[in-house]
Amino acid sequence: MPANDKLRTTVYVDAFNLYYGAIKGTPYKWLDLHKMCSYLLPRNDIQAIKYFTARVTSRDNDPRQEIRQDLYVRALRTLPNVTVVYGHFLQHRVFLPSAEPPHERVRVIRTEEKGSDVNLATYLLYDAFINDYDVAVIISNDSDLLLPVRTVRRKMGKTIGILNPHRKHPSKVLQKEANFIKTIREGVVRISQFPETLSDSHGSFRKPPEWK
Repeated sequence: MPANDKLRTTVYVDAFNLYYGAIKGTPYKWLDLHKMCSYLLPRNDIQAIKYFTARVTSRDNDPRQEIRQDLYVRALRTLPNVTVVYGHFLQHRVFLPSAEPPHERVRVIRTEEKGSDVNLATYLLYDAFINDYDVAVIISNDSDLLLPVRTVRRKMGKTIGILNPHRKHPSKVLQKEANFIKTIREGVVRISQFPETLSDSHGSFRKPPEWK
């Protein structure tokens, strides 16, 4: 297919779904989203990638967590077609039963990421309304996105696909509603890494050393 015949495509990335599904526990956290999407969608003209996340707060046992996130967002912003959209975190202390006997209740910090799914759904619908894409691709396995996916496909006549970061238990409702679905496999993530050193208008910076 000639390049100018490729369908205009916007990719919507649920950052935490991507992280916990395909990246956590691997050495492939320095992920170039455009490169990965180009491998997975070779017939599409990827005009925009919208990355939905929330700012983390470092904890005592991981004081560099915020620094790593800032470096990764800085890396993403070297890609001209990537936009970062922030939700927020809520942290609160709750009492939960311990997993081991005698199952005493212990106080723990529960962290909840808020806003990213709503932001993603809003942008997905608005961009369809202003005819900003022919194809929308969502990187997520979150069944809460069923209604906006259904609306974009059935009511607005757009093609919609899912890049599923979870190798197990793909969302059955999203599978039924999307025009296509592909699994993000580890091999694609592995070959879609940024160079270790990058540069922007502020100078050079490197991949976090913890991600070696």
